[in-house]
Amino acid sequence: MTEITRVPLRPIKQGSLTKLWVAIAVLVLAAAGLAWASMPKVQTLDGGTTVQVIEEGEGDSPASNDFVRVAYTGSLEDGTVFDQNDDAAFPVDGVVPGFSKALQVMQPGGKYRVKIPAAEGYGEAGSGPIPGGADLNFEVELLEFRTRAEIEAMQQQMQMQQELQRQLQEQQQGATPAPTE
Repeated sequence: MTEITRVPLRPIKQGSLTKLWVAIAVLVLAAAGLAWASMPKVQTLDGGTTVQVIEEGEGDSPASNDFVRVAYTGSLEDGTVFDQNDDAAFPVDGVVPGFSKALQVMQPGGKYRVKIPAAEGYGEAGSGPIPGGADLNFEVELLEFRTRAEIEAMQQQMQMQQELQRQLQEQQQGATPAPTE
């Protein structure tokens, strides 16, 4: 015959059960907070364009009249790459509306995943390798941006340098004796 050993149960101290439940609740909340913090940050913009932060950037975001330098890869829903550039510069308002809106929430140094619905992209008409009604996906890194005033100042400086070079060339040509016959 098998012998059973009996172990006497001691009563739980008053308040111990409450402390146990409070500890469990704290652990569950801490785990939920960590899970929430590690979730990708996705922002839905007017028109339905979504911007997911892959890597945070720093600083201000460009405005619609600024100029940006970006690295990007554009693809269709099936993964077909339709455009790619490691260093492209263009005005923020010079691209399709969804891409322009997305650029305005990015920060320099940041990397982003952008999904543009067809209505915010090329619509039903399409363009080049992009068929009509196609949603667009982009992996974008905002390298830097400049304001329109900064670009205009740089252009004026370049024009002044070119003018100085032209004047120097004219002076050098004027100082060179003309060939004699």
